[in-house]
Amino acid sequence: MQKHVLRSLPGSGSIPTGAGKVVAPPLRAQGRTCRHTAAARIADQVQGALPVGPLAKHRHLKHNASRIVPSAATVDSSTVVKTKRIYTFGKSLSQGDASMKQLLGGKGANLAEMSRIGLSVPPGLTITTDTCADFHINGRKLPDGCWEEVLQGLRTVESEMGCNLGDAKAPLLLSVRSGAAVSMPGMMDTVLNLGLNDACAAGLAARAGDERFAYDAYRRFLDMYGDVVMGIPHHLFEDQLERLKEERRVTEDTALTAADLKVLVGRYKEVYKQLGKVFPEDPYEQLRLAIYAVFDSWQSERANVYRSVNGITGLTGTAVNVQAMAFGNMGLTSGTGVCFTRNPSTGERKLYGEYLINAQGEDVVAGIRTPEPIETLARTLPGAYQQLLDNCALLEKHYKDMQDIEFTVQEGKLFMLQCRSGKRTGTAAVRIAVELVDEGLVDPDTAIMMVEPGHLDQLLHPQFADEDAYKKDVVGKGLPASPGAAVGQAVFTAEDAEAWRSSGLPVVLVRRETSPEDVKGMYSAEGVLCQLGGMTSHAAVVARGWGKPCITGCPDLQVDEHNKLARINGAEIRQGDFISLNGSTGEIIRGKQPLAPPELAGDLNRFMKWVDERRRLGVLTNADTPEDAEEARKFGAEGIGLCRTEHMFFASEERIATVRRMIVAQTQEARLKALSDLLPFQREDFGGILRAMSGFPVTIRLLDPPLHEFLPDGEMTEVCEALARDAGITIDEVMGTIEKLQEVNPMLGFRGCRLGITYPEITEMQVRAMFEAAVGVLRDGGSVQLDIMVPLVGTAAELKNQEQLIRRIGEEVVKQSGVRVPYRVGTMIEVPRAALQAGAIAKTAEFFSFGTNDLTQMTFGYSRDDIGKFLQNYLDKGILQYDPFQVLDQDGVGELIKFAVERGRASRPNLKIGICGEQGGEPKTVAFLHEVGLDYVSCSPFRVPIARLAAAQAAVRSAKAAAKKK
Repeated sequence: MQKHVLRSLPGSGSIPTGAGKVVAPPLRAQGRTCRHTAAARIADQVQGALPVGPLAKHRHLKHNASRIVPSAATVDSSTVVKTKRIYTFGKSLSQGDASMKQLLGGKGANLAEMSRIGLSVPPGLTITTDTCADFHINGRKLPDGCWEEVLQGLRTVESEMGCNLGDAKAPLLLSVRSGAAVSMPGMMDTVLNLGLNDACAAGLAARAGDERFAYDAYRRFLDMYGDVVMGIPHHLFEDQLERLKEERRVTEDTALTAADLKVLVGRYKEVYKQLGKVFPEDPYEQLRLAIYAVFDSWQSERANVYRSVNGITGLTGTAVNVQAMAFGNMGLTSGTGVCFTRNPSTGERKLYGEYLINAQGEDVVAGIRTPEPIETLARTLPGAYQQLLDNCALLEKHYKDMQDIEFTVQEGKLFMLQCRSGKRTGTAAVRIAVELVDEGLVDPDTAIMMVEPGHLDQLLHPQFADEDAYKKDVVGKGLPASPGAAVGQAVFTAEDAEAWRSSGLPVVLVRRETSPEDVKGMYSAEGVLCQLGGMTSHAAVVARGWGKPCITGCPDLQVDEHNKLARINGAEIRQGDFISLNGSTGEIIRGKQPLAPPELAGDLNRFMKWVDERRRLGVLTNADTPEDAEEARKFGAEGIGLCRTEHMFFASEERIATVRRMIVAQTQEARLKALSDLLPFQREDFGGILRAMSGFPVTIRLLDPPLHEFLPDGEMTEVCEALARDAGITIDEVMGTIEKLQEVNPMLGFRGCRLGITYPEITEMQVRAMFEAAVGVLRDGGSVQLDIMVPLVGTAAELKNQEQLIRRIGEEVVKQSGVRVPYRVGTMIEVPRAALQAGAIAKTAEFFSFGTNDLTQMTFGYSRDDIGKFLQNYLDKGILQYDPFQVLDQDGVGELIKFAVERGRASRPNLKIGICGEQGGEPKTVAFLHEVGLDYVSCSPFRVPIARLAAAQAAVRSAKAAAKKK
């Protein structure tokens, strides 16, 4: 068999310059190798003659003898088998398509798809997401053969473009961009204009006939490459740019001449040298290190935070898209823009976006220049604008969804650089879904899957109570980049936003412009205000995706981040001052403006009808007052899954005083007197809730917390003395009771059914109040389904004890009133033993409700009050994927639930089963519970619409999966 000796470019050694000099590699290149294995040569032999440009030279490694470093490795050409890591796209051949997002990332898959359907897309290649995973697993090294595949793919790009990377006479310039399977706008790195050095810049100027354009591209490349790849702070380049503009007495970048830009290029190179960095003149080395940098950005702090905040999991990494450049900075017939096929804030069916003349894409998204509305393109370049309209219509029809598009116009010709499903607000999401059904592009099932639960969460955020009332306090106006109302105290750094928010203070983040490094602060803030930027800048896109109000591009706003203050139209905003933002109008308002709750109406009502027609799970609410119950009914709740009777005790001073008198009673007679005084309060509350939920089930939990939680602290002398006087006992007896009820571990102590078994009179009072309230509602013509829930049972005997007492009292009330009350007796499964004994417990219980807060706590052995001390560390290290008190732990707690459902229904086939823990409104949990076969979930009133949607989406997914199996 023929053997091929491998040779490699030096990666960890020296890097030759264009003049043949050998210099030290840049710091971020240390330890990296760039191997050209025999695989490339074998492929060349199969495909035919090699091209004669610089790529051919690189493949044979003959253009500079100092590059050739022998390697001892050999490969058998007859047994070469490679994982495909590179997929090309362009006019000649697109090897991928839209279905390959997991492998090619969203951007790469869509670039391939756009090429397939005939749009004008600059050719390029995509390095797979799997390669990113292997890169990090292998200690930041490209897998064997990957670099050779990159060079193979590059040949295709060069052939289509008619120019070559590193060719001074006809230089090919490249963009190197990230692209994960899930959109993460601005969170990972990009390099533009790659391939320039002194010789190629001169060649580009000659070829384009525009020296200014060439050196503008060169200085941009030096800036971006230094920042992204070499780790040089961007502001060092920005400082040089501003200094040169001052020297030339101009205010705009575009006013600098070609000669000025040549000077700027020299100064940018000095920035490298001053920091001991070496700019790689070799375009192939530039490309290799840029690929490394994009892969590195997958593990950057901002990317990790964004994934954590948005619950993005299960991705292997980012793809890298290497694409031929299209130039928007070639004069007044060129430009760049970002647009949405529909308004991402309102959902209106109208092109929405921005455009910058004589600019590159980063100028728009970075917010450095405030762009013009997309309509400007219609006036300045009507032909390109019409092409854009046609392409947008084609993309919407093809993808059947609103699209976010990046484009460049180069000397009047339109190039489509990217498309993806556009980030949108909750209002827009619902409107777009409904209108796409009306337009015949999607069916209601598809529309349901297009709206995220988080979108509904945004719709439930408050708005300003009266927009006319605050007009006198409006101090300025910017671009309404993301709608909604935000009220908070002004802070000027992301770090301050985090710190203040962690202290419970609402904040508005005020910045000159945001960058991806600000992502934590943006997430912590109620809203974001930026001096610079447009409707599609980083701040706007990220805020809109999170449903946070955002105002950008405010020309009257001057932000002094160093001194933590801002000035606008004579007004001054200092750190800590309350300000309000109307993200729908762009108004900046002085002070703390009142807010009003949201309403469900219009498109949302229609959408939710589709939702309710498809879901199988019932959606109930956790509510403790008639007001909460009425609010939940507005949001579509079908009953109450948890009413916590103890919350009613704190409604007034009179009530809590009566409860305390009951607890410190020294005799049963005194305790019964206090309970008889409590009964009217409980009866009134239960009656109000049953009326508010007339026709729906209401689950009322018997007293659950430890008694000491109702008592004052022993150091509250005045309160204790008042309690002693009220109860007719001594202060020593009060203090003795407080001391006696203190517990080492209250959550596992004297609470739940243990209270009712030890003090049956407490259960008797509560049950009597429930039945008497139900009788009153029935007599008034209302409808009642009363479910009485016994908390914290661990044995069947505990439930049996309380069940017998409940039925005895219930029958007494029915007999006295002559009114039959429909009721059930069940239990909350929150102790692991209860889940394991579900079969025995179900012989008594008519319903189960999983209290997953305590069940999670007892299963993990984590205190939900103390988990914050280590939770973030666990999440950061991947020990936990989610906070288990927010998202149900399916592997542990979920297994207990499945076991209990199976055993419980084996004993009682018609057993009603639901969940009332905090996770009851969380979408991933709802989907799991749908599959397990629960009857309902219960959650807080404002999460009811979210749970309804999650339940419908689970049903649609199940139906589609079942259809596939047939």
